[in-house]
Amino acid sequence: MRIIYVDNNATTPIAKEVVDAMMPYLTNEYFNPSSMYEQARHTANAIARARQTIASMFNLSEPDEILFTSCATESNNMAIMGAIRANSARKHVITSSVEHPAVLEVCRQLQRMDFDVTFLPVDKKGQINVKDFVKALREDTMMVSIMHANNETGVIYPIEEFSRITKETDPSIIFHTDATQSVGKIPIDLKNEFKHVDLMSFSGHKLHAPKGIGALYIKHGTRIHPFMIGGHQEGNRRGGTENVPYIVGLAKACELAQATMELEEVKIRKLRDRLETAILEKIPNVHVNGKGAPRLPNTLNIAFDYIEGESILYQLNEYGICASSGSACTSGSLDPSHVLKAMQVPFTAVHGSVRFSFSRYNKDEEVEYLIKVLPTIIANLRKLSPYWDDEKNQPRENLASVAQGN
Repeated sequence: MRIIYVDNNATTPIAKEVVDAMMPYLTNEYFNPSSMYEQARHTANAIARARQTIASMFNLSEPDEILFTSCATESNNMAIMGAIRANSARKHVITSSVEHPAVLEVCRQLQRMDFDVTFLPVDKKGQINVKDFVKALREDTMMVSIMHANNETGVIYPIEEFSRITKETDPSIIFHTDATQSVGKIPIDLKNEFKHVDLMSFSGHKLHAPKGIGALYIKHGTRIHPFMIGGHQEGNRRGGTENVPYIVGLAKACELAQATMELEEVKIRKLRDRLETAILEKIPNVHVNGKGAPRLPNTLNIAFDYIEGESILYQLNEYGICASSGSACTSGSLDPSHVLKAMQVPFTAVHGSVRFSFSRYNKDEEVEYLIKVLPTIIANLRKLSPYWDDEKNQPRENLASVAQGN
């Protein structure tokens, strides 16, 4: 069966160039980089080169500000909990209501530890009001953690502005951003536009590197305690033997992204916009979640009223199309997306939202195939919906009565 993969916000295929860069360190160059003999120094040097490559992607002059982790979840946990341990005098943290669970659940854990956490709301476009952000800052605020781009809707948040306001209010407040979805898709300059950011998390498998490798940017001078204890690795900041092949792979993926980002952004945005326009033209009663807000060029989260997203995904799968209904980390839950609920997406649409996310490997003909089959899938599913009048091809009258079973 032909496979069309449009779930790149969940994970991406590993680039061939990345596999090729990794292979020597999976075979002949297998040495522990902490060992003292000559062969081990080759692997240690590979880590050093990788750190330099990744630092250059963010316009950093200090490669040791890049710390390697196992994934973005670990990076987020280390950023927040490590900062809490090192700066325990204050007990207030600010985040948003639409963060990835790797941040939300950590913040809920902080609440159980008697921290006061402010969860900033978003509007119907998924945006955070700057006035709400300013109002949330307090004398006892220890940390701010707000994602750069939302994994479900692709909405981009003004991290440059939020971090600047934070530091102008109180330079001692630590500012963290989860940039897992934006790294490799849009430029991030930690020396200039993002110069007020202290900590930034990201993961390799979102930009064509393997799963199991992530990184955390730690600005010089930021107080943070180790999260993984048990060794001297990573400048005594994270215990555990470094995953050399995957570190090399992450660096290669960053190198490829940096070299092609401008052209790929145009190409991918064109694919996304083509699908979005066609769906809005061909299928009634749909709307784009996050439309009108700045969005990642690759992400389309679209709500199909009066049907279930899981049913749509099942039917897409029958055609060999891989998409998702939200965060892969919450796919086992039947609850509606916390992101869409925070955006006040109505009940007739919140369960029927599907995310299509593209990468450099998607092609025009794949989008055309999606445009061809999706209207039929939606029409067939709406025939089974108690909310849809198939004869009139419109919602049933008095939906409230239908919803109550009357």
